[in-house]
Order: sequence, then C-alpha cells, then structure tokens
Amino acid sequence: MGKFGNPGGAEGSTHVFHRYPRVKLPTAAGGDGPYLIDTNGKRYLDASSGAAVCSLGHCHPRVTAAIKNQLDQLAFAHTSFFTSSVAEELADHLAAIAPGDLEKTYFLTGGSEAIEASLKLARQYFFDIGQPKRSKIISRKQSYHGNTLGALATGGNLWRRANFAPMLIDVTHVDACYAYRQRRVDESNEDYGQRLANELETAILDLGPETVMCFVAETISGATLGAVPPVKGYFQRVREICDKYGVLLILDEVMCGMGRTGQMFAFEEEGIQPDILALAKGLGAGYQPIGAMMTTAKVFDAVVGSSGFFQHGHTYSGHVAACAGALAVQKVIRDDDLLANVRIRGTQLMSSLIERFGNHPNVGDIRGRGLFQALEFVADRATKKPLDPNHRFAARLKMMALDEGLMCYPMSGMIDGRAGDHVMLAPPFIINEQHIEEITDKLHLAVTRLLSEIAHA
Repeated sequence: MGKFGNPGGAEGSTHVFHRYPRVKLPTAAGGDGPYLIDTNGKRYLDASSGAAVCSLGHCHPRVTAAIKNQLDQLAFAHTSFFTSSVAEELADHLAAIAPGDLEKTYFLTGGSEAIEASLKLARQYFFDIGQPKRSKIISRKQSYHGNTLGALATGGNLWRRANFAPMLIDVTHVDACYAYRQRRVDESNEDYGQRLANELETAILDLGPETVMCFVAETISGATLGAVPPVKGYFQRVREICDKYGVLLILDEVMCGMGRTGQMFAFEEEGIQPDILALAKGLGAGYQPIGAMMTTAKVFDAVVGSSGFFQHGHTYSGHVAACAGALAVQKVIRDDDLLANVRIRGTQLMSSLIERFGNHPNVGDIRGRGLFQALEFVADRATKKPLDPNHRFAARLKMMALDEGLMCYPMSGMIDGRAGDHVMLAPPFIINEQHIEEITDKLHLAVTRLLSEIAHA
C-alpha cells in the first residue's frame, strides 16, 4: 500500500499522478462480465464500457486465455525486425470484414496514435503523388480526435484545446452535424445535412483546393457532443465533395466503431467508405492497448510505390500480445453473433430511456445508435436553454451514479466549451434485458438526486 497507506486516495496520499488528483476514487479489484468490483466488494454496472472501450465486459475467458497463451510464446518483437502471425491474422480479419477496399492496417496502441498516423499518412500520400502543397486539415467544431498535439489540433473540443492553443497547428473547423441545436425549423433533416456538408465545400474553396489535404470527422460524434448520429445524406454529400476536390476523407471511429452501433463499422449505414479509418477502443475491448489505421490500396500503393515505406512508427506498434487480445475479441464478437445483440439491446435501451426520460422536464434530447446513446440535459425543454454551467452537472452526475453502482459518461461544454451537459451510455455488447432495466433505474435515481440538490441549493 506504500507509506501513505491508501492506493485509491486523494491528493497527497498516493504516488500515482492520477487524472483527477483531487478526487478520491474507489480502487478496482475485479471484473465480472458487465460489472466492475472494487476492493470493498461493491459492484458497478459498467454502462459506459469505461470510455466505450470494454465491448465484451470484463474478464472474458477466451480473451484472457489468448493473451496468456501469446505471452507464453512471445511477449514482444519490434516491428522493424519482425512481423507476427497474430498481427497478420488480425489484419486479414479486418480486411475481410471491412466494406469496399479498406484492406491495409497499420497497428498502433490507441486512438490518438491512430489519428496522428492518419494525418501523417495523408500528408505523405500527397507528397508522394507530387502534390506537396496539400497540407491543410479541415475538421469539425466540438469534435474530439485525441489528446496528442496533432490530434488535439484537429479536434474541435474548445475546453480541451484552450490551454494548449499556442502549441497547436492551424486547422479549419466547420460545423458539426448536430441537428438538435442547429437544424432550422424550416428545413428537413436531409436539407440540413446538405446545407451543413456544403460548408465543407465552402471551406475547401476558401483555403484553395490545391492546399487541402483531408477532412476529418467522427462518423458518430463521441463524448464531446454525446453520441450524435449524422442526418441522412450528410456523409454521402461529404464524400462527393471530397472526391470532387481530391481531398482524403478520414473517419474517426475510435469510439463509435468495431460494432458499437450494431454494424462493425459505423460508416456502413451511411453508404460510403473513407480513404483512411482510425480505430481503437472496441478493437481490443480494453484487454490490451491497441489502435489501428486502415487505408485503401490506392493510398498504400502510392506511398509504398514512391517512398518504399511509411515514415512513421512507435515502439509498441503491432505489439504481439495486444494483437492476440484484439484478434480474440473480434472472434468472440463474430462467433457469438454479438452485433445482433447490440441491435436488439440498443432498441430496448432507447425504448427504456424514452419511457423513463422522454417527458422529463430537464431532458431535451435522447439520441444515438446501437449501444451508443446519450441524453442531453436542459434547463428548459421548450427553449433548449442549457443548465447553468456553475451547477457542474456532468461531474456531479458521474459521482452520484457511481454512488448508485452505475458507471456512465457525463460531459459538459457541448455547446460552447462550457455550457451544455449530456450523459453517454455505451454498455458492453454482452448485456441482457435486466441490465438495461438496471441502467435506466440507477441513472434515473442519480439524475433525480442531483436535480433535487440543485433545486434546494
């Protein structure tokens, strides 16, 4: 326990530099399917899969056995010297299930690395095909693409960017697809999507098409906006615009991909495919750190045919134990037909949330797809006025839900970096109907308690 005697303690009582040093957190000791268990034996239903990571829940025997078996054979081989059978098989699997011609996979250790690699590949692609002026990036406001500097610059999360703005490269941001707050009353969802996508074309023309390298977007917005799906036709128009001006489309499915929405890839429902795809979280389901960048034969062949290699790399890229774990995760999803369960439980979860919160005076929107859903909280349903940021609603809801034995993912600042609160739910693919009832019941208890505290403050 160390000389301070409290491994899960607050500021000053631990040698770990915790993410939130002033918050005393419970200490995780074990896992049981969709539950985590702390050192006091308390069980927490993991209704957010951590950060939409643990798609198989905790301690899945097939996955842990695969990792143990790999470690018995080989723990590490640097990818500048060797490939490995598990990396090859995992890449073969991804190529087989990916739509279109996404067939080459570069393995990394997380989502931020996957985005950084995607940006660098896009740049090298244009350099290698003789268009070196193309270096400019367009992304979306209130997006999130990671915490490393390139990924942070690409993202539009105002709060996360603020302190580091002087260090960030210049990126152009267009509006996110956020129909609840941005669609005009006189336009349909389809009309809104076309108007929004056309902002991308305007940005490309303003920058100069010959200078624009890529457009980066989350297929379904993650924790910054809270599981906002695109309106119909939006991404088809985006794809048309990118093709028209020779711009690469990079989709970020670090959070929403690998089965989370009920399809293996979230973009499948949009009727398009990206040129480069960033994956992580659900790829390895938390059993080992792993991310991936997938790309087309066109991009791969241009780079390899010119330079002979991709000028990028990390020490733990293609880590054999991580690839073994991810391969086992993907086989479980396939063999147990878990995508069907995601679709069934996703429909049940949405129905349960609507039944419990659909007429709630402080819930303005319930949205999402598959097991990737969110509730947006408001002070007034009619005007969509957000809650007072001084209430610290999201941070307090997280701790109140934890007290009820529920892990969820609340977030503040979706409107302007400060105002706007939601809670995101992304439970493991293995949940059943009773788990959905438990999620809804405990979330309702936490929300009711918090709103009561605010009203009586």
